[in-house]
Order: sequence, then structure tokens, then C-alpha cells
Amino acid sequence: MKHYYKKMRKLILIVEDEPISAALLEKNLTANGFDVFCIADGAEVLNWVTKNQPDLILMDIKLPNFDGITLCQKIRTFSVVPVFLITSCIHERDKLKGLNSGADDYICKPYSQDEVLARIKAMFRRLNRFSDESLTIAGFRLNKDAFQAFYKNQLLDLTRSEFRILAMLLSKENKVYSRSMLVEVLHDEDAETLERAVDGHIKNIRKKVQQVSADKNVIKTIYGIGYKIVVE
Repeated sequence: MKHYYKKMRKLILIVEDEPISAALLEKNLTANGFDVFCIADGAEVLNWVTKNQPDLILMDIKLPNFDGITLCQKIRTFSVVPVFLITSCIHERDKLKGLNSGADDYICKPYSQDEVLARIKAMFRRLNRFSDESLTIAGFRLNKDAFQAFYKNQLLDLTRSEFRILAMLLSKENKVYSRSMLVEVLHDEDAETLERAVDGHIKNIRKKVQQVSADKNVIKTIYGIGYKIVVE
């Protein structure tokens, strides 16, 4: 099976060991203007991602040799590429585990091809909203083209989800953002589960800022409402 890549087209990696599922996803995404490559073995993923730098990854959790959550954690050590985990698990704790591993979205089986396509398009729309400007405020400097965040000129090792939450918090001084408002920059569905995931992302951002400045708590919790950036 040959794949021809054009720079103007988005490249999507499908990591799926079920041939029929992989073939259906590939057919649908190719028909909708994406370049697609399929991998069935978890052991091949990291090297391929490093060399080819896909624009998005669809990855089943249950894979030969490496599970999807472990792979997502490893990918997050060198890339902020959006990762959608696919699984038959539907428990909230499983969704939170996947999101906290650095995944950007969570698709439960059985899914429709239209649902997957809609989620991918929504992700690229969200990325476009963060791609055309930079922002400096409260000691932070954001490079939205590169999805990089600096605090006191030191690079923070943020996941893409953490970056988007921080960018929203910084978009207006002294504005309080509720969890539901922060969820809007992450995903389209599963709002209740995702609101709890927001708390985990906030905790991680605080921890990474404190690695730069141990005495700083730049994100203030407004109890019963949400969060805001502390501007000195």
C-alpha cells in the first residue's frame, strides 16, 4: 500500500492492529483529503513519528508490544502532535488516565467514521485559532505558532492541552474562567469528565511553573467558579 505525501495536506498516522478498522479509517480519511499512514505494531510508532512528524495520530490503546497510553506518554517527551486514543473502555477513570497521559481526545468503540472525521476537523480548527499570534503577560511568553510557553524566559514543558488552557487563561487579564469554558478549548464532548481533567491540567501547569520559580502560584483558584491568572 503506497502513500504519497504533499506538504499542503495533513498527514494522519493510524495506529491500529485490527486490519478492518484501520482500512476503514484510512479509506474515510483519504477520501476527505488527508494523507494517511497505518502502523499495526506499537514498537514501530516512536521511530516513525520522529522521522515523519505527522499532524495527528489516531491510536488504539491495545496494541502489540506497547499500549497506546505508554506510547502517548513517550511521544509527549518530544512532540506536541495531537493524539486521539481509541478504546472500548468507557469508564471515567480510563478516560482520565488517557487524557492525563497527554492525549488530546478519546474515542470510544464502537464509533462512526463521521464522528472520527468531525473530531479531527474540530481539532484542526482549534489549532488554527492558536496559530497566528504570540502573547506576553504576567511573566509568560507564548509562541502560538510553535505551541511553546516560556515563564521568566525559561521554556515550560507543557502538553498541547496544557498550552491551550494556559493560553486561554492569559488571553484576558483578571478574567475568571470556569471549567466548562476551559473545556471548550480541549474537546467537544464528555464535558463532565473533561472538567475534572481540567483540574489535572491546571495542577500540572502550576507544578511546571514552580520548577522555574518555586514560590509562585500564578494560577488562582476561585472556589465555586474556576481559575484566573494572577497578574502582579
